[in-house]
Formats: sequence, structure tokens, C-alpha cells
Amino acid sequence: MDRSANPAFRTEAPFELPLGYVDESGVRHRRGVMRLATAADEILPMRDPRVQANPAYLSIIILSRVVMKLGSLADVDTQIVERLFTQDFDYLRRLYEELNGGDEPDSVDDLPAASRANGHAAGGPLLLGEA
Repeated sequence: MDRSANPAFRTEAPFELPLGYVDESGVRHRRGVMRLATAADEILPMRDPRVQANPAYLSIIILSRVVMKLGSLADVDTQIVERLFTQDFDYLRRLYEELNGGDEPDSVDDLPAASRANGHAAGGPLLLGEA
């Protein structure tokens, strides 16, 4: 099926965080945009030493790659995702799973050994694991 011919096919989705990220100046950022994940968004973080040391960190890296905009922030990186309130972090994880439609392994540890060794998941998208 050629999704480019379907005007209803969206690669980005706007969102509004329940609480919002509060930056160092005290400004609250609630509205943002998340894009669909690519294979690289799910494969490349598997090689990151932070994920290898703590598989729960996979969620943070993936979200930092797919959240394209949050309020007036210039960039959304892992440090911003780390500082989200838990309610907002959970909201983004659920939105990610809804947009990307995965029901695959919950973490690096749930992948077959060959997939872990190659730094990728065979068979589909990763779910963002429980933190």
C-alpha cells in the first residue's frame, strides 16, 4: 500500500503534556510534536553504553529522538527527557507506542541473544520499557 497517496497518513502528531516540562527559567512547556520512529531510532540506541548498563534508559534515548518539538525549546535531548515529570514521561511512552503500533519486546533483555549482539531488534519495533 502506498501511504504517500493517503492524505490521512501522518508522520507527526501534536501532543500536550499533562503537567509540562519546567525549564531552568521556570517556563512550562506543554505542547509538542512527536514524529513516527524510524528503524534507526530503535536500533542505534541499543549500542549506547547507557542502554547496555541500564536497559530502562532505552526509553529516554528513543523519546529524545522522536520528540521534535516541546514548547519553545530549541532541542529535546536526553537531559530534558530525564527531567520530565513521571506523569509526562508515561504519557509520551504511551503516545509513542500508539503511534508506532508495537507489541514487541519490552527491553533489551527481552530480545533474542543474536539481536542484542547485533544491536537491533528482529521483527519489529520495540516497546518503550517500564522504567
